[in-house]
This record gives sequence, C-alpha cells and structure tokens, in this order.
Amino acid sequence: MSKFSEIINQDKPVLVDFFAEWCGPCKMMSPILKDVKETMQDQVSIIKIDVDKNQSIATKFQVRGVPTLMIFKNGKQLWRQSGVLQKNDLISLLQSYK
Repeated sequence: MSKFSEIINQDKPVLVDFFAEWCGPCKMMSPILKDVKETMQDQVSIIKIDVDKNQSIATKFQVRGVPTLMIFKNGKQLWRQSGVLQKNDLISLLQSYK
C-alpha cells in the first residue's frame, strides 16, 4: 500500500488499471495500455492492480467492477471510469492532466 501511495504521488499522470485475471474485457485493455505507454513514454506512469491479489487497495477505492481505470496526479484521484476505453480516448484524457 505504501508503494502504491508513492506511485500515485508523482507529478505526472498515473493511470491505474484495476483488473482481474479472469476478466475478458480486462484482457482487451492490456494491449491498449501498452500502446498508450509506447505513445506517451515518460509523460505518464501506468500500473496494473490485480483486485484479487490486492483487495485492500480495491476496497479503499471502492472498485466494484473490472476493468476500472483511474488517473491520479500528486496523490489526488482526478478521473475514474469502468469498462474498456480506446487508445486515443485514454491519450487525450492523460494529456489533459499533464
């Protein structure tokens, strides 16, 4: 949990993907997130949190469904949405929080 707090306290956008191994839509997000990271490079951090292995974090942020995506910056949650998003939508969102 302290490592998570450290990560989301960066002064650049941090995209957090709450996922589960058994979740079909979550599997669809993986290549999209990889593309976003390749496009944005060091402008953004992307981390994946397995809700089954990290239940305390999922509970703290009231994650009820997966995938749930959140954007943090300087420790503050700026955005949240459940479901699959497309690469261009995510890039536009992340750039608006730079």
